[in-house]
Amino acid sequence: MKLQRDKLRQYQKRITVLTARETAIARDLLSRGDKPRALLALRRKKYQETLLSRTDAQLSTLEQLTQDVEFALVQKDVLFGIEQGTKVLKEIQREMGGLEGVEKLLEETEEARAYQREVSEMLGGRMSNQDEDEVEDELEALEKEVTGALPTTQLQENQLPSAPTTDLTSPTERSRVEARRARARERAKAASEPMPA
Repeated sequence: MKLQRDKLRQYQKRITVLTARETAIARDLLSRGDKPRALLALRRKKYQETLLSRTDAQLSTLEQLTQDVEFALVQKDVLFGIEQGTKVLKEIQREMGGLEGVEKLLEETEEARAYQREVSEMLGGRMSNQDEDEVEDELEALEKEVTGALPTTQLQENQLPSAPTTDLTSPTERSRVEARRARARERAKAASEPMPA
């Protein structure tokens, strides 16, 4: 089609040259006084112009057809690309196991996370909030017993705590400190031992 278009353009150029030549011939014949031959030259020019307008219409139609074919080829390529993309997407979805496979994988992941949290809590010796509160209450009671004063959180800004009045080397105090140390060693030992699978 492009070859035909190029031939039509060459034909247009030739006709344009012929019409210009016919006009020059008619002028020359008129200057010599040969009116009938000048009229014939102008008729040939008019015929050439008619052919030129027909050629323009055909060329326009051919160019439109060429553009339509090129656009159809682009559409074909786009359609082929979409088709290939759809095939790849379906293949990926098949490999993932579809929607059910994804849901199953998410459930398994959540179960694994929950299991890991439980293991971490066991190994880390985490205590519940209630256990923490009980420990803090016990610490406060011990502070009151040892110092005979308010806990440090309740002291005013510029007030220093009172010095302890009891002997720290007393047998009851030593046994409490030793008991705390023993519990701390047991927790550390339990945390370092591997969990049975």
